[in-house]
Amino acid sequence: MFDRLRKDIAAVMERDPAATSAWSAYLHYPGLKAIRWQRRTHWLYEHGHSFLARTISQWIRHRTGIEIHPGATIGERLFIDHGMGVVIGETAVIGECVTIYQGVTLGGTGKDRGKRHPTIEDNVVIGVGATVLGNITVGRGSKVGGGAVVVNDVPPNCTVVGVPGRVVVREGARIDVVDLHHEDLPDPVVEMFKCMQHRIDRIDARLSREP
Repeated sequence: MFDRLRKDIAAVMERDPAATSAWSAYLHYPGLKAIRWQRRTHWLYEHGHSFLARTISQWIRHRTGIEIHPGATIGERLFIDHGMGVVIGETAVIGECVTIYQGVTLGGTGKDRGKRHPTIEDNVVIGVGATVLGNITVGRGSKVGGGAVVVNDVPPNCTVVGVPGRVVVREGARIDVVDLHHEDLPDPVVEMFKCMQHRIDRIDARLSREP
C-alpha cells in the first residue's frame, strides 16, 4: 500500500511543476486524495461491500469534486491534475502512468450491462474537458485533446481532437501540424472553416469559368 502511495506521489512530482514537495502533493492535491480513497473503496467493492464503497465514494466526490466509481480499475501512477468535474465510470479500466486533466468524463453510452466504459491503456494523456464514451480502447501512448469527444477506438501512439474525435497524428506521422501537448492541439472548428473556405473557393473558380 505504501509503495503504491509513493509511486502516486512521485507521479504528481514528475508531472506537475507546481508541486513543491511530497508533503504538499499528499496534503493538497484532490486528485491524489480521490485516487487513494478509490483504491480502498475498490477493495470494499470487490469484496461485496458495494453499499459502503458507494457511500464513501460519494463523500469523496463532495470533498474533491472528483467522482470515481468504486468498481473502476486504476493502475499505478495515475495523475489527475486539479480534477474538478472528473467522472470515471464503474467498468472503466485505466492503465499505468495515465494523466487526466479537469473536466474529463470516462463514461458509458446507455443502460447496457457488462463492460460499458472505456479502457485507457498506459501512458495516455486526456486533455481538459474531454469525453471518452463506451466500451472502447484508447491505445498506449495516445493523447486526447481538450474538449474532444471520443466514441471509437484509438490506436496506440495517436493524437485525437474534435467532435467527434478524429486522429491527427498516428505513430509520429503528422496528419495535421500539431504538437503533442494537449494545450497546443489544433482547433477543430478553425480547421472545419478552413475546409469550407477551400470548397467555396473551388466553387467560385468553377463558376467564373462558366459562360
